[in-house]
Amino acid sequence: MTNLEIVQRMYAAFGERDRDTILAIFDPQIEWVQNEGFPGGGRHVGAEAVLTDVFAKFRLEWDVWQAVVTEWLDAGEAIIAIGEYRGTFKATGRSMTAAFAGVYRVRAGRIISFRQYADTAKIAEAMQPLA
Repeated sequence: MTNLEIVQRMYAAFGERDRDTILAIFDPQIEWVQNEGFPGGGRHVGAEAVLTDVFAKFRLEWDVWQAVVTEWLDAGEAIIAIGEYRGTFKATGRSMTAAFAGVYRVRAGRIISFRQYADTAKIAEAMQPLA
């Protein structure tokens, strides 16, 4: 598989909740960096830490959470996904759509790092109760 296909397969595996495939695609020491102010924001190291500290929380806190990629950029070792996060926060019932770009680095058939660039204001707004 090409690096682009590996990252696209990861998105499909998340949609299918295929943990084994995700762990096979992630380098065991993957570095996952999300914007501060984003749910699970900060730096996470290790495949299990990413699944536990980042993605498990989405299932608990959001009725719906989707990363919809509208454009892919293939720069060899770097793959860029551009799109929108869409979700409904359980505690408030508020929905949001927020722009994002994610930069993945792939080496030897595994994702070794992720850096996120997202509109955290839209997400934070959905998480705030109505006044």
